[in-house]
Amino acid sequence: MKNFTQIIFIFLFVTGHIFAQQEKGIIGADNWLNNWTQFKPNQEDYGEPTQILAGTISEDTKLYKKDVYLLLGNVFVTNEATLTIEPGTVIIGDYKTKGSLTITKGSAIVANGLETDPIVFTSNRSVKRPGDWGGIIILGNAPTNKFGNGSVASYYSQPNSTIYQNSNYGGENPLSNSGILRCVRIEYAGNRINTTDYFSGLLLAGVGNETVLENIMVSYSAGNSFDIWGGNVDLHQAVSYKSSQNDFKFNLGAQSKLLNSLAVRSPYISSSSRSRCLQVISYEKKEEVDFTKKGTSVIAQNLTLLNDSDDVQADIDKGLVNEGVYVGQNASLDMSKSVISGFNPAVLYDENIVINQENLEKIRFTSMYFNNCNGNIFVDNYSNNDDLENWYGNSAFFNVYSKSDNSETFIDLKNQKRPDFRLRINKIIASNDVDRD
Repeated sequence: MKNFTQIIFIFLFVTGHIFAQQEKGIIGADNWLNNWTQFKPNQEDYGEPTQILAGTISEDTKLYKKDVYLLLGNVFVTNEATLTIEPGTVIIGDYKTKGSLTITKGSAIVANGLETDPIVFTSNRSVKRPGDWGGIIILGNAPTNKFGNGSVASYYSQPNSTIYQNSNYGGENPLSNSGILRCVRIEYAGNRINTTDYFSGLLLAGVGNETVLENIMVSYSAGNSFDIWGGNVDLHQAVSYKSSQNDFKFNLGAQSKLLNSLAVRSPYISSSSRSRCLQVISYEKKEEVDFTKKGTSVIAQNLTLLNDSDDVQADIDKGLVNEGVYVGQNASLDMSKSVISGFNPAVLYDENIVINQENLEKIRFTSMYFNNCNGNIFVDNYSNNDDLENWYGNSAFFNVYSKSDNSETFIDLKNQKRPDFRLRINKIIASNDVDRD
């Protein structure tokens, strides 16, 4: 009898742990943010540079942990060369010369860091601020929806023939390989290009599906954190922290998956433009794209999109909080098992999207958790969104609606060293009633 009781106890203990974990938002038996992330990068001392990276890298090159590297001006990896970066290496973007790193089409970067020894790109200023340096640009050979191939030449000051030659992206190979970014941090990037445009922390233009993109954190970027132009990339366990612009922006026919990833916004850091956690669009200007090609299509699963505000309603009243997700015309989004908490509203559709069966099949929200948002799913500049709210509020979609403070919703988001943005176990009361307050 005693043995039988012990067996039952073990069974209940094991099954309880298997099913105790919330299935919505970022998931993991352990907090996968531990060790490789840094939510207070201004407190880090990375040392002084011992090596300089400048100009063009045209042959296979390796960077070592024992050195600290300074990105001086616009640095290009060309000629199908591979830049390999050892785990634990620090690369510092120069403030005065607007340092940046571009992996040109056909070349590759292998930045394969470790959870206990991440690779860090950061600023060289003593007091670091968003936009201190440029960022990382990877140009690939995968398709976009543009007419012909694209170029990022406008990102560089005083572009010359060499820059124009090394700035093209896009092609016909969706499986092309631009290398590996794993356990990598990108801090204080996003230098201003002109009056309206900024570098992104990480820009992926025409990058193919064989490229590995896992455990990448972009923090305090003055531009977009992750900017995806076309291509076929998948992002796993990506983190955007307090970006001034968009956290994840997909554009120009990207065919992508965004999985088990986190975006944390601050109403006091976001730019005056309408920045979002997730923006899915197919173009900026219609005349630039070929509508016979695929529009942007994103599968997003197990995301946590969070507005880090102590008083969401007060910040909404001040005009500091925008929508969490924006979907543009001719774009598709299939989003599931994700958390959107503290936005105004949770999701916004472009005003030109007609609410019909075709578009409702292209834009899907299932098994979602909408928390503490001023409205859930709206069309921009449309006065009556009841039909849309009722559609996604149907029990068949398994969406949940709640009004809870962040401290009650997430395990430990105020822990400065090791915050935990997973949902609190057994704290979520499922409801399919849409709250439009």
